[in-house]
Amino acid sequence: MSDHRPHRASRRDFFGRVSDGLLGASLAELLCGDFFGGTSALASDLADGGDSRVDDLQPKPVHHPATAKRVIQLFMNGGPSQMDLFDPKPVLDRMDGKSYPGNVEEIGNQGTTDVGVMMGGQYRFARCGDSGIPIAEVLPHTGAMADDLCLIHSLWTDHPNHDNALYKIHSGRLFMGYPTLGSWTVYGLGSENQNLPAYVVLSDPLGLPKNGTRNWTSGFLSPVYQGTPFRPTGSPILHLGQQYEQPSPVTESARRLLSKLDEIHRSERPHHPELDARIQAYGLAARMQLSAGEALDLASESEETLSLYGVGEKDTDSYGRRCLLARRLVERGVRFVQIFMEEQPWDSHVDLASNHRAACRRTDKPVAGLLRDLKRRGLLDSTLVIWGGEFGRTPTSQKSGDRYTGRDHNMQAFTSWMAGGGVRGGIAYGKTDEFGHKVIEDPVSVHDFHATILHLLGLHHQKLFYRRSGLEERLTGVHRPRVVMEVLS
Repeated sequence: MSDHRPHRASRRDFFGRVSDGLLGASLAELLCGDFFGGTSALASDLADGGDSRVDDLQPKPVHHPATAKRVIQLFMNGGPSQMDLFDPKPVLDRMDGKSYPGNVEEIGNQGTTDVGVMMGGQYRFARCGDSGIPIAEVLPHTGAMADDLCLIHSLWTDHPNHDNALYKIHSGRLFMGYPTLGSWTVYGLGSENQNLPAYVVLSDPLGLPKNGTRNWTSGFLSPVYQGTPFRPTGSPILHLGQQYEQPSPVTESARRLLSKLDEIHRSERPHHPELDARIQAYGLAARMQLSAGEALDLASESEETLSLYGVGEKDTDSYGRRCLLARRLVERGVRFVQIFMEEQPWDSHVDLASNHRAACRRTDKPVAGLLRDLKRRGLLDSTLVIWGGEFGRTPTSQKSGDRYTGRDHNMQAFTSWMAGGGVRGGIAYGKTDEFGHKVIEDPVSVHDFHATILHLLGLHHQKLFYRRSGLEERLTGVHRPRVVMEVLS
């Protein structure tokens, strides 16, 4: 007995047959069920006091002249140890194995029973570059770029646990639900390339970072501004090519028709940000068919360039590919690129010496390769590169079983560095105490850090806001952060 029920084509088939893959795909058919048939309509942002501006990725004017046009954030999940990598402490080294001389209550995050003896630096340091900045031996390639680095030793944050500290460093808040730095950036600036996502996330083949996709959320901003994750293995974007061949006039006619349907649906149902975002997303997908393939094709790179990033080498291939892809993306106008590692590989509660050495072995050459490549292509001056994690580590060891070989979390001081994009190279800013435990000079809060990054991008942290429920929401919240002018070139 034959089945006369109407055949429901797959979503992919629908787009492929209607309009040459995803080209010009209207959300009229796709979203009727999602938004207007059986489910409650989205609340109007305007009715709730939302921002009345158009949410799109068209280039926006800056508040003041910018020195950086784009950002690559190399996020080191887990909390790299400042005194072992960038902030050497001779006094701490001399006290190795001795008891902490102060109140141990202020050290540990798990209780005083976990606080061990003082633990000196795990690696030798070398004075690097003409600037003589000390950098650990496990980062030889990064050390060779010392004159381009601006190390900030005096960062501090508000929470000693990974989840909350990650929310803080990405969104300026300790809790989920707020837009991240990347989202605020593209909200404020738009994109230089309408054929690629403005905010791209390159995650690790080994897994997502702690907090997963919440590290690149757009929060209460339109979904247009959230990070777009690319696949870590295989093709970064599935089904990018055309599924069905058809004459150009047919494609153009379909595009015009579907675009008109989009306009009708928008006019009849205004102020639905998720609808607008999805229409724009599928429009972007269409345009990506024309340009993304070339942008993501590493086969066009020379053997010398691949070697520079460590592509093809056992330890560095994965991270090197993502660093190279980041260069290719910003080169083509992508505004913000984040590179994450899996879970939290820098979280070294046990055997810090081996843990950090392994993480450095994976990332050191690719990171330095990225800086060298950007510099020789004339892109470093206009690209801000950020390296760092969510907090630092303690000067004391942490007990695990009967061993004291790791360090606990430390929210009171950590080191990050920036390069390019209008920052001074070859300097170290801020100072910690003789143990690397607390900031004692030129403190830089997370909000200060964010305000400085926005400033480099031509955005004023107080002028960049979104009206929500009668409030002006900002990346820097209600605080009065300072732009760290001392690190600017």
